[in-house]
Amino acid sequence: MPIPTDTNLPQSGLTGGVPADGTLVQRESLRSLAKGISLYRLTYISQGLQVKGYLAVPAAAVPVPGLIYCRGGIRKVGMVRKRRIFSMARRGYAVFAPFYRGNEGGEGREDFGGEDRFDVHHAITLMQSLPEVQSGPIPLIGFSRGALMALLAAKECEGAGPVVVWGGVSDLLDTYEERVDLRRMLKRVVGHPRKQAECYERRSPVRWVDAIRVPVMIVHGTADAQVSVEQARKLGAALERAGKEYTMELYDGLGHRFPKEDDERALDAVFGWIASKREQAEGRER
Repeated sequence: MPIPTDTNLPQSGLTGGVPADGTLVQRESLRSLAKGISLYRLTYISQGLQVKGYLAVPAAAVPVPGLIYCRGGIRKVGMVRKRRIFSMARRGYAVFAPFYRGNEGGEGREDFGGEDRFDVHHAITLMQSLPEVQSGPIPLIGFSRGALMALLAAKECEGAGPVVVWGGVSDLLDTYEERVDLRRMLKRVVGHPRKQAECYERRSPVRWVDAIRVPVMIVHGTADAQVSVEQARKLGAALERAGKEYTMELYDGLGHRFPKEDDERALDAVFGWIASKREQAEGRER
C-alpha cells in the first residue's frame, strides 16, 4: 500500500474551509535508527490547532493494529523518546505519540489534562483514518501524567480501546501533596487545590472510574519516587469497587522508569494483555 510522505495532504472533512478535528495536514518522513520501523512526524488538527507527534510503523506489513502512547511530564520535561515508541512498534503496532499542543512547533499551550486532553481524543480519530492502521478501537498506553490523558480518552471517546496505566497519576490531589517540587507548576497550570479543587478532580481518574468503559491494566514499580505506588493501588481499589475490568502488575523494587531488561519484560506483558483484549472483542463481534 503506497503511503504518502513529506507532503501537505488534502484536508478531508473540511467544514467551512476549516479542517475537522483529527484531520492529518502533514506527514514528514524522518530518519529511523530502528531496523524495520518507519518513522514520521505528523501534524493534525485538534480544536483548530495544529498539533504534532511521532508515528512509528513496522515497515514490513501494513495495515497493522494502531496504538497511542500518551507521554508524561509537561513541555520539555518527559518529551516523547523515539526508542520508547520503537520498542512498541516492534511488537507489530503502528504507534502514534502526540507531543500535545504547544510542543515541538505545535500551536497552543498544554494544560496538564485540561483542554489538551482533546489532543489525545483527536489523535484517535487521526489513527482511525491512517492507511497503515487496521479498523477498530485504538488502545492507549499512558505513562505518568499521560495516564490521566489516556483515561480521560477512555471516559470520553467512543473510539478508545483498552488502556494501560504505567507509573500513572490517578489522583492529582495526591500528586500535589507528594511532589513538593511540582506545586508551583500545578498552581500555575491547574490552579490551587483548595480554590480550584474541581480542576484537580476532573484530572483525577479515581474520582470518576464509573465512567471508564474499557478494560484497564495498571503497571507500576513499587519503588517509584515520582508517582507513588499508592496511586496505582488507589486506582485498582476504585476500579474494583466500581466493578470495572482491570488487572494490576506491580514490579517490586523498580522506580518510575524501568531498566531496559525489566522494561522489555513489562512491555511483553502489556502487549500480551492488549492482544488478549483485542481477541475478546473480535470474538464478541463474531
